[in-house]
Amino acid sequence: MDWHAIALTARLAAIVSVILLIISLPLAHWLTFSRRRWTFLVESIVSLPLVLPPTVLGFYLLMSMGSRSPIGRWWAAWTGHTLAFTFEGLVIASVLYSLPFAVQPVAAAFAQIDPSLREASATLGASAVRTFARVTLP
Repeated sequence: MDWHAIALTARLAAIVSVILLIISLPLAHWLTFSRRRWTFLVESIVSLPLVLPPTVLGFYLLMSMGSRSPIGRWWAAWTGHTLAFTFEGLVIASVLYSLPFAVQPVAAAFAQIDPSLREASATLGASAVRTFARVTLP
């Protein structure tokens, strides 16, 4: 049994899960409760990996992380190695591919929260962060 592959997969899953948790909670909260006119655009961009075939998404990511792209050149200048075909590139690709699977269920759960609970928290003087931590998140 190849333990290196299992360890790499477990490390990737742990890192991507933590990153998705950090990104998806505030993003889903913003998408659910924001009244901005361009919220639909952000929601469409987040949902893009669901619509694109994996090969197309992989090609776009490979082109954007390649050594000739601005992102790839910046990464190579900053770290000394390319981003494509590295563990860091795999983490970025996994986060982008999994983002809609993390954001959409959380946004659906946030949408089911009774608005009067959030309004009561604001009326009692709680900040937006405290309301999120004490009312929305639980």
